Amino acid sequence: MKIREINAMRGPNYWSIRRHRLIVMVLDLEEMEELPSNKIHGFSERLEAMFPTMFSHRCSVGEPGGFFQRVNDGTWMGHIIEHIALEIQTLAGMDTGFGRTRGYGEEGVYNVVFSYIEEDAGRYAAKASVKICEALISGEAYDLEEDIQEMRELREAQRLGPSTGSIVEEAARRGIPWIRLNKYSLVQLGYGANQKRIQATVTSETSSIGVEIACDKEDTKYLLEQAEVDVPRGDIIRRERSLNDACDYVGFPLVIKPVDGNHGRGITVDINNYKDALVAFNHAKDSSRSGAIIVEKFITGDDYRLLVINNQLVAAAIRTPAHVIGNGKSSIQELIDVVNSDPRRGYGHEKVLTQITTNELTQTLIKSAGYTLDSVLPEGERLILKDTANLSTGGTAEDITDIIHPANVSMAERISKIIDLDICGIDIMTTDISKPLSETGGAVLEVNAGPGFRMHLAPTTGLPRNVAAPVIDKLFPKGKTGRIPIIAVTGTNGKTTTTRLLAHIAKMNGHRVGYTTSDGVYIQNRLLMTGDCTGPASAEFVLKDPTVNFAILESARGGLLRAGLGFKKCDIAIVTNVAADHLGLKGIHTVEQLAKVKGVVPETVLPDGYAILNADDDLVYDMRRGIECNLALFSMDENNPHIKALQRKGGITAVYENGFVTICRGEWKMRVMKAENIPLTYGGKAKFMIQNVLPAILAANIQGISIEDMKAALETFIPSASQTPGRLNLFKFNDFSILLDYAHNPAGMRALKDFTDELEATVKVGIIAGIGDRRVEDNNEMGAIAAEMFDEIIIRQDKRLRGKSEEELIKMLNDGIKMKDPNKKITIIPSEREAILYAVKNAVKGSLIILSSDVIPDALELVKELKELDSEGRLNEI
Repeated sequence: MKIREINAMRGPNYWSIRRHRLIVMVLDLEEMEELPSNKIHGFSERLEAMFPTMFSHRCSVGEPGGFFQRVNDGTWMGHIIEHIALEIQTLAGMDTGFGRTRGYGEEGVYNVVFSYIEEDAGRYAAKASVKICEALISGEAYDLEEDIQEMRELREAQRLGPSTGSIVEEAARRGIPWIRLNKYSLVQLGYGANQKRIQATVTSETSSIGVEIACDKEDTKYLLEQAEVDVPRGDIIRRERSLNDACDYVGFPLVIKPVDGNHGRGITVDINNYKDALVAFNHAKDSSRSGAIIVEKFITGDDYRLLVINNQLVAAAIRTPAHVIGNGKSSIQELIDVVNSDPRRGYGHEKVLTQITTNELTQTLIKSAGYTLDSVLPEGERLILKDTANLSTGGTAEDITDIIHPANVSMAERISKIIDLDICGIDIMTTDISKPLSETGGAVLEVNAGPGFRMHLAPTTGLPRNVAAPVIDKLFPKGKTGRIPIIAVTGTNGKTTTTRLLAHIAKMNGHRVGYTTSDGVYIQNRLLMTGDCTGPASAEFVLKDPTVNFAILESARGGLLRAGLGFKKCDIAIVTNVAADHLGLKGIHTVEQLAKVKGVVPETVLPDGYAILNADDDLVYDMRRGIECNLALFSMDENNPHIKALQRKGGITAVYENGFVTICRGEWKMRVMKAENIPLTYGGKAKFMIQNVLPAILAANIQGISIEDMKAALETFIPSASQTPGRLNLFKFNDFSILLDYAHNPAGMRALKDFTDELEATVKVGIIAGIGDRRVEDNNEMGAIAAEMFDEIIIRQDKRLRGKSEEELIKMLNDGIKMKDPNKKITIIPSEREAILYAVKNAVKGSLIILSSDVIPDALELVKELKELDSEGRLNEI
């Protein structure tokens, strides 16, 4: 078996609108296509022995054990690999269960699709599942545990931490979109100009001064002392010679820790003599960036964490460091093993509790207590194994929010304002949190910026608290979702022009627009990325930009099949048309399959949004069946029955009628302007441009843009190299004209033919190229259409041959031309530049040169150079 490719979906996709995280592996079964599972001796038994937990896989049978039944009856290896990939992820602490295996369109080749939790682990699962299956087929031994541990480590390296994850999940529940900005915990909530950011539990609204104060324990303690908050007596020192005086001033027992420490690093507690204080001082020095060390009184009692968000206490917990309690029989290691066997404990953050590791610190603490790992701990004796109570090191937490004394609540909320933190964790040591600190002799030990939420979200005992909710409440007050308007445009032809026109209308209406096209990404009309930018990465580029408050995103098939959409929901989706294009690639072999790919976009529209569909295209019109939003239609025929039916229901439509582009609300007409007065339509001759105008004015109307503003925008949107590069760019020379267009498939060529048929010319010369990622019949058809369009044809080559040879592509076009007109004049010039220069040198008076180009900027630059030479009377110099 051979893996051809592995793609990770990260948004709505061809396989599922709602399940965004999918691995799509293209798998060639090779000789195994002839060997289903029931034809391999012992395969079923070996599979069940390796994966007894797969009994829960119901498969299509619909009951536990259903998958094993399918294996016994005989199923193909792609299906089995799908289930193995799901199961090994679950065994690695990533419980996931969606999968499907479908034919790729080639004999023995399949799309193996399965869900993932973390992408790197999902990709690993794809490769590992094939190796595991091969081992099961051959009967070879396989170390499954090695794969499981590797996936656990990949999961921990990639996943969002519990705190960040809880905030993201709460945002998603409220319909607030999010984007991860780096591989750590920096996350954007909302889009464009309405975004907020979080990093762990520090937000874009967190005071930087507050963070600085909290990170400096000296400043924190000083401010709290000045505010009459109970803090331990202490001193700040930087040199060893000051240690003795500090110990005398504070008095034993004491705590030594770095001023700028965090996560419990460099802290030593319950120090009772100078010798231990010296060791602790050097330990703290190793963890201190500034070199400043706190020596303070060791307060006895329990360790409490109070969480304050937006100056209100929202949760509190009592924390206990990792420990074991002796039974007089078991060794310390055996006691640790018993604690770790608790099903609530797992690797990293996969479960409520974390397993206790016996690292160097643990060994040191055990040795300090006079034991080794092999020692038997006396019955009832409690042995502390870590020097902090953090859950990430194996500690436990109990929620005690409801028993805190009001005086302590008031103190915590006051501290958050004193330190100036919107989210802060306050560490308190006291014997009884239900009494004021003044009565128990307790004290505030630390104030933490960016406190961990895990102990409150999933305490070991007590009530879990949704502490992420008040964070989102603060960042996004009621009714705010952080969204900006998103219009997504898809289809076979017309996407880029419709996108550009919409961007122009929105910009003219005062919006700060970001948009993606097959030419590049534009932010407020500035080109910031070049190339085909119609995929998810380009969409995210726009949605990340903090200056953008209106997004228009061209969404093509390539990105959808490679990774899914770069956004989860949009406000408006436009589908221009669906025609045969790129068929035979990525498992898409029919125009119906292509329509399903394009249909992903309208299915992502928000419930109160609109899917704008072409009523003249049956494949597009049928997409209405999958939408969960409002429907709007456009048509070049006002009597189209689909249009009439929607109008009778009071729906919104746009039609071309009596020479006007018109918006209809129900059956009431609102004429925008005459098509012949819209520059983009070349006096009404370019019918396909009128078709591009209709969905654009519909979307603008839905967005509340007035007819007057639309009209002004349509009048100022000129088909040119600057506003519509490569789309009907007409350059008039003294003796001839050059028309540059991106027509790159049969449907686009036919539309171009309809337009050029309307143009007067003594001779029409076409410069065309075969396209490597199209079928033979598509290139044949391009040649046939060209034979009808042009008096002479120059065949050139694209810069990218896309898997075909130059000779193959020339033959495909030639064959198509000869089928229509065996006597057509054909010249072959592979270089696009040389082909253009040849056409210009040989242009007769009144001729029209029509150039179909794939690399628009290069062609435009050359034509502009020639136009300048022509205006100077120097064209004969070329």
